Amino acid sequence: MNWIILTIAGLFEVAFAFCLGKAKEAEGNEMYLWYMGFFVTLSVSMGLLIKATQTLPIGTAYAVWTGIGAVGTVLIGIFVFKEPTTFLRLFFLTTLIMSIVGLRAVSQ
Repeated sequence: MNWIILTIAGLFEVAFAFCLGKAKEAEGNEMYLWYMGFFVTLSVSMGLLIKATQTLPIGTAYAVWTGIGAVGTVLIGIFVFKEPTTFLRLFFLTTLIMSIVGLRAVSQ
């Protein structure tokens, strides 16, 4: 169950990075709404990470949480914010995904 909680926490990490990107593009009151979304998703993500680390090894949980956030944020950058897609970027993204899967496979 805590792996599911950790995965959801990682998705909320992606959400707070998305909110930062949208806040950067926004102006006026809309910017403040995106920053409010950032703080809400950050709080949820951290709360779920804390819950997950009560039974999962902290090193593994933190690495997987960060990895989910990194992969998701890169994909959001590519698909939403039109960041460049290069072979090397996709190659290293793939190695990161394999590392996350590997950590999950060798952890109890």
